[in-house]
Amino acid sequence: MLKGFREFVLRGNVVDLAVAVVIGAAFGAVIKALVADILTPLIAALVGKPDFSALKFTINHSTFLYGDLINNLITFLAVAAAVYFFVVLPLNRLAARRARGQVPSDELPPPAPEVLLLTEIRDLLSKGAMAPPD
Repeated sequence: MLKGFREFVLRGNVVDLAVAVVIGAAFGAVIKALVADILTPLIAALVGKPDFSALKFTINHSTFLYGDLINNLITFLAVAAAVYFFVVLPLNRLAARRARGQVPSDELPPPAPEVLLLTEIRDLLSKGAMAPPD
């Protein structure tokens, strides 16, 4: 039982996932600081409020804190932009650079008639259709 658990924990996917969670949490803290210390004051300088978390409205003695939603929305957009521009875009460029010398299969020229004939003969031989008579 413990052997199976050890194999599960030491499997590459579990370790990779654990590292991703830890790095993701640290990355989230950096982005949250970026939003709280730079983006929110910058937006507040344009709008006029230094902190959106105090924004609220009340209906029938129920208070709705929509300012906190605005702060979290800004944080989400900042995380999404950072992931896209610093992870996804560079990896896509790297993949495009690696594939630059390769021709996609839909752009390959059709095989020559001799190749088609040989392919057909091979397929017939593998089916046993051209077996010599007894």
